[in-house]
Amino acid sequence: MADAILEERKKDQSEGSKRDHWVGFDLGGTKMLAAVCDSEFQVIGRKRKNTKGHEGAEAGISRIRSTIEAAVEDAELTFDRIAGIGIGVPGPLDLDAGVVLETPNLGWRDVPVCDLLEQQFGVPVVLVNDVDAGVYGEYRLGGAQGARCVVGLFPGTGIGGGCVANGEIWRGKKLSCFEVGHMCVQPGGPICGCGRRGCLEAVASRLAISAECAKAAYRGQAPNLQRLAGTDLSNIRSGVLAEAIKLGDTIVEDIVRDAARKLGSACGAIVNLLAPDVILLGGGLVEALPGLMTEEVRCAAEEQAMPAYRKTFKISVATLGDFASVKGAAAWAQSVSQLRAKS
Repeated sequence: MADAILEERKKDQSEGSKRDHWVGFDLGGTKMLAAVCDSEFQVIGRKRKNTKGHEGAEAGISRIRSTIEAAVEDAELTFDRIAGIGIGVPGPLDLDAGVVLETPNLGWRDVPVCDLLEQQFGVPVVLVNDVDAGVYGEYRLGGAQGARCVVGLFPGTGIGGGCVANGEIWRGKKLSCFEVGHMCVQPGGPICGCGRRGCLEAVASRLAISAECAKAAYRGQAPNLQRLAGTDLSNIRSGVLAEAIKLGDTIVEDIVRDAARKLGSACGAIVNLLAPDVILLGGGLVEALPGLMTEEVRCAAEEQAMPAYRKTFKISVATLGDFASVKGAAAWAQSVSQLRAKS
């Protein structure tokens, strides 16, 4: 369907219609964000909603549609100005078919996202892993510009990983890859959202950290956290964890540092495999505690890396914040569109 839409767009352009804006969309475990970008990838319209993943894929696609529509309205544009849409989604994806194969934290399986949205909006839709989109956004527009190879880790509800090498998103023949969050780092450990035990995100995601901190608050070991958020996981967010540490909850700091060291060990293993020049950390937890997170990740990564690699990479913090994935998805949609136009 994308090819037919591209032909229609060429016809529009020959008749004077100017499609020069791109939509980026980020589907997260707890929130979704749509942004309309101009030709320089400045955000001129946006809309955020809660994901409500428990409602299932059909309701989720409906929310994606309405969120994109609201973002275009916020930009004061109509869809005849939109050149394409990039959709960042967590989990393994069939990139060529535009199908979400599974999302461990949402419960979606075999959802033809691109076809459904192209039918709705009549513009090309490109599917990309959400963290791949964020890393690509930082590579094109943010904290990893100029890198030959950048690896990104974004701890949040899960832990997403992505890699851009020589300007291309690292991928399999058909599938998205770089599922760092599902590397087994603790055999026999806690059950992960993917159903296996001991995955990195089961022990080092912000959700895993919050769960351990909730236990500490319940036991009376984190009085400031108890006062700020109680033991409800939905209230123990990144900013609350940072505030509890600032106020003196040493056990909260210990839990966060331990998780960061696990992240760093995984980074060191990746350095041994890929020798990236930049390891990029992003997400709310990193934004709330940049010094603590980068310090622990760097030390653990250097310890795990082979001696020859220990000084070959730097740890950087993402600079685009919440807009990394949406800007990256929009920029990737533009890149794919240009490749299709040449073929």
